[in-house]
Amino acid sequence: MAKSPFQNVAYDAPLSFTEPTWLWRRYKCFWEGTISKTLSEKDVPFTNLSGKWVLISGANSGIGEQAALHFAQCGANLLLACRVTPAEKHPGAVADHCKALARAAGYGKSTIEWWEIDMAKLKSIDAFAKRWLDTGRPLDILCNNAGMGTNPGGLKKHIKSEDGFELVHQVNFLSHVLLTLRLLPSLARAEAPRVVCTTSCMTYIGVYDLNNFNGEGCHGVQMYNNNKLYFQCWLTEMHTRFMESEKYKHITINGVHPGYVNSGIWSFKAGEGFIGWISVIISVVLQFFASLFAINTKQGSYCITHAATSAEAGPDPQTQGVGQSGGKGGGRYFNRIWEARNMPHAQDPDARLRVWRKVDDELKLTEKGLLSWTE
Repeated sequence: MAKSPFQNVAYDAPLSFTEPTWLWRRYKCFWEGTISKTLSEKDVPFTNLSGKWVLISGANSGIGEQAALHFAQCGANLLLACRVTPAEKHPGAVADHCKALARAAGYGKSTIEWWEIDMAKLKSIDAFAKRWLDTGRPLDILCNNAGMGTNPGGLKKHIKSEDGFELVHQVNFLSHVLLTLRLLPSLARAEAPRVVCTTSCMTYIGVYDLNNFNGEGCHGVQMYNNNKLYFQCWLTEMHTRFMESEKYKHITINGVHPGYVNSGIWSFKAGEGFIGWISVIISVVLQFFASLFAINTKQGSYCITHAATSAEAGPDPQTQGVGQSGGKGGGRYFNRIWEARNMPHAQDPDARLRVWRKVDDELKLTEKGLLSWTE
């Protein structure tokens, strides 16, 4: 890959474009991002995935669980990558549900498994990926879905992982980057592999501030917003690099927003004492409004299943050499099942590359040999 003229631009150098206005960002996030149109299998039909392998992180709750149930009815071989915690449904129960649905749909021979993964520990990501690669299975669809809403330390304290990263930054972004790169050899063996990344409409109100990439100076939900913006920038840069690689050109990667979903992500606590109680009250109010106006998790999951199976969200046969007519390739952002305009940061080669470089710095990806295919 030819060296970019932006390779050595300072992280805090002025961007080459004008940041979108405050009003435009809020319109894209809170108006367009809350489309509540009811979807059905007519919009996202069951596609025969018999013999295909689908891996979903965060598959034991929320939209990840619902996507897993959909894929099971498509006949896919499923690997549910989940953490085990009393706060969430046990992955084994979800796997059993998937198996029952697969049998009922006539796919009794599907292989459905769950493996434990902890997105807050990089060593867990490495071990999980190695275990998968050791199977020799090709990976057809990777769904980077696991995530959390806010740092459990609240407004005053940022809890960091054992790896030294702010938790939201690692769980929602860094670990997905590492998992995707570790699994590239398996993705490459599939005929027309796809990577679906759960981003969010909150990308529109994310702040592009690489000096505070690991959470310094950020509070509350802002880290969530920022990392959704960074994730969309990173995956768009990943797409451009795929297109320059003969080995990985056939891989399609896109970001998706599930909509305003009534899920556990609206529960949070900002701290202890008075602030803690106020945040609990706010959380209850948010959950109440979500119960009235938000879509359910099945509706939210259509963004994943659409990006994973539809022709439109698939590879462009003209440029990638695989896929169906109508496929438009990767590096895009979908608001539920409709393609939407990316933030300009994700479209700008310099802004994207800065995020790519920053992640490389944090995870030491070049040192680990995980970026050698882009050189």
